[in-house]
Amino acid sequence: MASLVPVHDIERRIFLIRGHKVMLDHGLAELYGVATKALNQAVKRNKERFPGDFVFRLTAGERDEVVTICDHLRQLKFSPSSPFAFTENGVAMLSSVLRSRRAIMVNVRIMRTFTRLRHLISTHHELARKLEVLERKVESHDQSISGIFDVIRDMMEPAEEPRRPIGFQPRSPEKCREEGGLSQ
Repeated sequence: MASLVPVHDIERRIFLIRGHKVMLDHGLAELYGVATKALNQAVKRNKERFPGDFVFRLTAGERDEVVTICDHLRQLKFSPSSPFAFTENGVAMLSSVLRSRRAIMVNVRIMRTFTRLRHLISTHHELARKLEVLERKVESHDQSISGIFDVIRDMMEPAEEPRRPIGFQPRSPEKCREEGGLSQ
């Protein structure tokens, strides 16, 4: 039964909202094979199991942003109420409220997907850090290479030798004495 829910179908339903990876009630209801209304009623009947860090209602702005990003959620645009967003812990808690075999199997897949995404994000952060180190090294090398090119350009340009002035220039008496031309 778990093969009925491909991982990519779960991944496309996970959003980053308020700094949390969440799934919307509509998407979860589709995966569990229940009506969104039934899922939300089960949550409302068990409010003590779903504190604010497990589930929260999207603001109108957040709902509009999600609808803009995801074409498959366009029906939410005209919904009179904003959807609930379930964090990873909220999704885990749903398994204690929805006890069908399908809900359990889907929940296992969802939890594995969250774990995989967490691993990918940590790998992504490590790669980003390494890339930043490499960028700094490249910047340093660029500056060094630029300095080398400046020195090479300076060496390629011949130094201008001072030119003798045009016309007759009388020698100074000191210069004549140095050359042995004037006696004292």
